[in-house]
Amino acid sequence: MLKKPSLVQTIPRPRKEKRLPSVLSVQEVQRILEAVENLKHRLLLMLIYSAGLRVGEVTRLKVEDINRDRMLIHVRGAKGRKDRYALLSEKVLPVLQEYSREHQPQKRLFTGQKDESHISERTVQQIFCNAKRRAGMNKDVSVHSLRHSFATHLLESGVDLRYIQELLGHKSSKTTEVYTHVSHRMLGKIQSPLDRMELNRK
Repeated sequence: MLKKPSLVQTIPRPRKEKRLPSVLSVQEVQRILEAVENLKHRLLLMLIYSAGLRVGEVTRLKVEDINRDRMLIHVRGAKGRKDRYALLSEKVLPVLQEYSREHQPQKRLFTGQKDESHISERTVQQIFCNAKRRAGMNKDVSVHSLRHSFATHLLESGVDLRYIQELLGHKSSKTTEVYTHVSHRMLGKIQSPLDRMELNRK
């Protein structure tokens, strides 16, 4: 195949394995959040789920990114180096206010061991694992499942897929469409063709 690029192009490539995202139910998310006693840790997980943030996005949030007047979160330099706005939940607001009074963050919302650095993604992942364990949950999910659950729960509540795409910061609508495959409510509305038949028993 040396110096024969046309021959290389004809070789079939293995197909990528397509897996559906792991999604938690609303009740499971609630159990995980209620299992977190640490104020900082609870706010971290609440922000990820309530706004559909990636782990790297929540760790890099700055105090100025929280717009309480418009109830929006300014996500800067997200995937693809694009900015976007995410939702600021009303349920998050009192927790955020309590956290601000107690910790008084100056620049970064969540600092790491050194005040000038942000909290690490590995730390957030460990926070989620600890919360899942305290909640007595053995389900194979990660902290990123909170983002998947955010999108799925919005879809199940009737939010248009195009708005979900915008909130998640997806470049392609096909990326967002994967959540239609894990939405139990949407699948539950579909009737099997067999259910429309009147079968006569012999």
